[in-house]
Amino acid sequence: MHFDVQQIINGIAVGSIYGAVALALVLIFRSTGIINFAQGEMATFCTYIGWTFIVADRMPYWIGFTVALAFAFLLGVGIERVVIRPVERAPELAVVIVTLGLFTIFNSLSLGVWQSLPKPFPTPFKGGAIHVGNLFISRPHLGVLISSLVVMALIFAFFRFTKVGLAMRASTLNPTAARLMGVNVDRMLMLGWGLAAAVGGAAGIFTANLILLDPNMMGGVLIYAFAAAVLGGLTSPVGAVVGGLLVGVLESLAGTSSFIGSDLKTPVAFVVIVLVLLIRPAGLFGRTRVSRV
Repeated sequence: MHFDVQQIINGIAVGSIYGAVALALVLIFRSTGIINFAQGEMATFCTYIGWTFIVADRMPYWIGFTVALAFAFLLGVGIERVVIRPVERAPELAVVIVTLGLFTIFNSLSLGVWQSLPKPFPTPFKGGAIHVGNLFISRPHLGVLISSLVVMALIFAFFRFTKVGLAMRASTLNPTAARLMGVNVDRMLMLGWGLAAAVGGAAGIFTANLILLDPNMMGGVLIYAFAAAVLGGLTSPVGAVVGGLLVGVLESLAGTSSFIGSDLKTPVAFVVIVLVLLIRPAGLFGRTRVSRV
């Protein structure tokens, strides 16, 4: 029992990162109806930007973190305005192919500019582990968990309590009605891409706090984040966060099982997700669309 509780604690810490990336995926899906397959590579590129400010330019961690997120926001806004908007009326498959092209571009940029050699990323969460009885959690994992939850809480507060956030929600739920109410829907979609890129950039930096930074760092994270978004519901930001935590715990428990092991933990996670979707196709928190003829 102690061992299982310990693995659940570890899974929640890692799952918070999955939840942050899943939230970024949901923000874009709600506004455009597509999955941004370049989300992980954009996050990696922005993480390298943060590494440059914090390590190369010796900027204090949280200032460099803020600058990197500002860069990520502007990057997301620019991509929506220059790359996505011209093809927004094209078939969804065409937009998906565009995001796959962005995946290749940002992966190549990270590899070309910073090379493939893994780099340690500085972290403000130093020290050993915090012990509670027989349980423990490392300070870096605890710091990443708290920071990820703070970022997600700020996003939820933005959508719930600000006029711009309410306008973005209206633009997503009913663009036609939002336009009739004077909301600039195109601008809201652009802001949505910017916020998604910033959240993804934060998740990339938090991931680099736990492992070494390299151009392919977010590949596995994106897979689990996509699974979390589908599990929680692609239309539900709350579901993305909950799904991320559930997938993190599932991964941790499966990886330490003597029957499954670390090599088979990814298939097991997806098997459970498929089973959930067979029962509730919209995900745990998603809403099923009903069309009346």
